[in-house]
Amino acid sequence: MKSINLYLLLLMSLTGSLATAAQGRVSNDTVYIPADISDYMPPLYGSAGRVQHFLREQREAYPGKTLAIVFTKPGTYYIDTTLVITPELANGNGAIVFMPTHPGDSVTLSGGRPVTVKWRRWKKGIYKATLDLPYNFDQLYINDIQQVRARYPNYDSSARHYNGSAADALSPERIKTWKHPQGGYVHSLHKGEWGGYHYRITGVNPDNTLQLEGGYQNNRQMGMHATHRFVENIFEELDTAREWFYDQPNKTLYYKPAPGTRLSKASVVVSRLQQVIALKGSADNPVRNVTIANLRFAHTAPTFMDTREPLLRSDWTIYRGGTILLDGTEHCTIRDCEFDHNGGNAVFVSNYNRHALISGCHIHDAGGSGICFVGNPDAVRSPLFEYNESQPLATIDTVPGPKTNHYPDSCTAYNNLIYRTGTIEKQTAGVQLSMAMNISVLHNTIYDVPRAGINVSEGTFGGHDIAYNDVFNTVLETGDHGAFNSWGRDRYWHPNRDTMNSLTAARPELILLDALYTTRLHYNRFRCDHGWDIDLDDGSSNYYIYNNVCLNGGLKLREGFYRTVENNIILNNSFHPHVWFKNSHDIFRHNIVTTAYKPIGIRYWGDETDNNLFPENTALPAETDKHSLSGDPGFVNPIAGDYRVKAGSPALRIVFNNFPMDSFGVVSPELRLLAKKAPLPMLAQQRLLTTSETTWLGARIKNIETLGERSAAGLPDNNGVYIMSVPDNFPYRLQAGDVILKAGDTAVQKVSDLLNAYSRQGDKAKKLTIFRNQRQQIVD
Repeated sequence: MKSINLYLLLLMSLTGSLATAAQGRVSNDTVYIPADISDYMPPLYGSAGRVQHFLREQREAYPGKTLAIVFTKPGTYYIDTTLVITPELANGNGAIVFMPTHPGDSVTLSGGRPVTVKWRRWKKGIYKATLDLPYNFDQLYINDIQQVRARYPNYDSSARHYNGSAADALSPERIKTWKHPQGGYVHSLHKGEWGGYHYRITGVNPDNTLQLEGGYQNNRQMGMHATHRFVENIFEELDTAREWFYDQPNKTLYYKPAPGTRLSKASVVVSRLQQVIALKGSADNPVRNVTIANLRFAHTAPTFMDTREPLLRSDWTIYRGGTILLDGTEHCTIRDCEFDHNGGNAVFVSNYNRHALISGCHIHDAGGSGICFVGNPDAVRSPLFEYNESQPLATIDTVPGPKTNHYPDSCTAYNNLIYRTGTIEKQTAGVQLSMAMNISVLHNTIYDVPRAGINVSEGTFGGHDIAYNDVFNTVLETGDHGAFNSWGRDRYWHPNRDTMNSLTAARPELILLDALYTTRLHYNRFRCDHGWDIDLDDGSSNYYIYNNVCLNGGLKLREGFYRTVENNIILNNSFHPHVWFKNSHDIFRHNIVTTAYKPIGIRYWGDETDNNLFPENTALPAETDKHSLSGDPGFVNPIAGDYRVKAGSPALRIVFNNFPMDSFGVVSPELRLLAKKAPLPMLAQQRLLTTSETTWLGARIKNIETLGERSAAGLPDNNGVYIMSVPDNFPYRLQAGDVILKAGDTAVQKVSDLLNAYSRQGDKAKKLTIFRNQRQQIVD
C-alpha cells in the first residue's frame, strides 16, 4: 500500500491536496471512489451516469475534499455516455482526480462499444456476421487494431495522400458499379491543397454522378482536388484484407480478415462516442482542479462531418470537441495519458479556460488534431470569418484586445509526443491555437502530420511562448504551409492589398489591436520538406523569432508588421520575404543563411536587414545587408546536428550567439525513448535558381516555378505567368504580382503559352484573364 500512497501523493500535489490513505478509505484530504462501482466482469462496462451520481453524493458529503475516481482493475472501460464533469461536481476547494489504482496498471477509457458477433464464411475470403445496432459507425477494431472501411483506391501505407487517392474515384464508370452507395463518403484534398473536404453520398444522378452533402470543412471554398480523392463505405469496394463494411439496414457486418486472423477468438469493438470526458463549466462558474492522469483513451468516433465552425479568416473550420473536452475550466490537468487511434481531436480546450495543463501525453493516430486551444468568436472585436470578407473602417471596433473573457489564457502544452494526427481531416495541426492568449507550447515533439505541426490561426491575442519544440515531417499531404504556420488576418487586414496598404498607412494603430502581445518563437528545431520550416503568412504580426534551427524549408515572412528575426540558423535554404508593407518595421539580423535571399514582391525592406552570414559573396544582396559577411560558418558537428559555430567563425563577427542544440522536444525518458528523431540535412551549397525570366511588351515575366511564387500569388497550382514588373504606358492594366491565366480563350500555363497565343491570335488574345488578390478577373 505504500507505493499506492506515494503515487497518489504525487497526483494530489498537482491539485494542492495530500493523499495519505490507501484506496477505499476516506483520508483527511481525499475520498476514493471506485470507478467500477458494480460487479462488472471484463470487459468492464462503465456507466457515466452512475459515476456522476456517486460524485454528486460524495461531493455533498465531503465538500472541499479531493475526490479520487480510481480504476481498481486493469483493462478497458467502455463508457456508455460521455462523462460530463460540471462545476457542481467540482465545487468548493476540492479537486477531482481520475487515475488507475496502481501506477503501472494499464487502464483504457473507450469511446467504443464491444460487440459479440458470430462470424460465418461468405465468399472471396470475406466473412459476415449479424450485428443489430441502432446506429451506424465509422471505425472497427479487431483485437484493438483499427481496420479499414471498404474504399477505393485500396489502402496503401506508402501513398502520400490519404494512403491512396485516384482521379477516377468519382468516375461515372466506377459509380455505376455501386448498387447502393448512399451513406458512403468522399474525401478529397482542397483544390489548392489547403486542407481537405468530406462529403456524404446521398444519391446518384441519372448520369452516374453523385449527389453529395458536405464540403464545408474548409473556410476557403475552391472545390475538390482533381486527383487526390478517395471514396469509402462502399460495399462493392470491399476486396482486400482488413477491409470491412456494415450494412445497417440489413444488420450485417462484412469483414475480410488478414491471413492468420482467428476471428472466433477475436475481440470486436465499434466506435460510438465522440467524447469520453467533458469538463463543462463557464467563465462565471468554471470547473476547477480536475486532474486526469495515466489513462489511455481509445476508439472515439470520427468528427469529420461535424467539422463546420469557421475560425475567423483562417483556412480552418473546426469541431469544437475532442476525446477530452475542457470548456470553462480553471487549473485542470491532463497528464501522462495516451490517446490512441481516436477519430477526431485528442484534446480540445474551448472557450474560457485558465491555467489548463496538458503534459506528458502520448498522442498518435488521431483523425483530427492533437491539442487545440480555441476561444469563442464573441471574444473578438469586429470578427470576420471568410477570407474575402471585409468591413469599412467606420464599422471597425477600435478598442484594443478581447471583448469578453471567453478564450484560453495562460494554458500550457508541455512535453507531449504527437504524431500521425490528421489521419482523416487534413486541415489539422499537432497543436492548434486560435482566439487565445499567452499559450505556452514547450518541449513537444511533433511529426508525421498532413499540415502544420504548430499552427496559430490569427493574431488574437498573442503573447504565446513557443519554445524547445522538435517539429518535422510536416505538410506531408497538403501544400503552401509550414512546420510552424501562422496567419494574421485580424480586424485591420483586408483581402485587397491596395486597400490594406492605404488603411495601414493611414491608421497604423489598427495593426496591434488584436495581436496585443508579442508571440515568441525560440529554441525550436523545425523541418518541412513540402513548404517552409517557419511560415508567417498573411498579416502575421508582432513576433519575436530567435534561436531556432530551420533544417530544410527556410523562413518566410509574408505581409505583416513588427517581426524581429535574429540569431536563427537556416540550413540549405534562406530567408523568404514576401510582399511587405512600406512601414512593416520588420527586422532580420544576426542570422546564418545558406543560400541567397528569396524575395517575392518586395519593394520595401523594413527597418533593418543586415549583419547576417551568407555562404558566399555572390549571395550577398545589393539593396540590403551592408554589414553582412560571407563564408563557411564552421559548425561544430553538423552530421550530429550540432550547429553551434566554432571559434573563429565569421558568424561571430556578425554577432551571432551560440545556443544549445540538445534541448529540442520531449524531456521525459519514456517519451524520448518512443520519439522518432528529426532527419538532419546533408549540407550543400546551392546554386541560385535559374529561371524562365524574359520580357514581353517591355514587362518582365516568368513561369511560376517555386512554392514561394505560388504562395505569394495565392495560386492553387503552378500554372500561369508571373508578372515581375510593368513599364510605364504598358498596354494592359497589369501590375507586379499579377498572374496571367488565359490569353483570349487560350489557357496560359507557362511563358511560351502566352507568347505563342499573342503572336498567333493577334487581337483575339488582347483580353487577359489574370489572378489578383486571390481571385480571377479580366483585363484588356
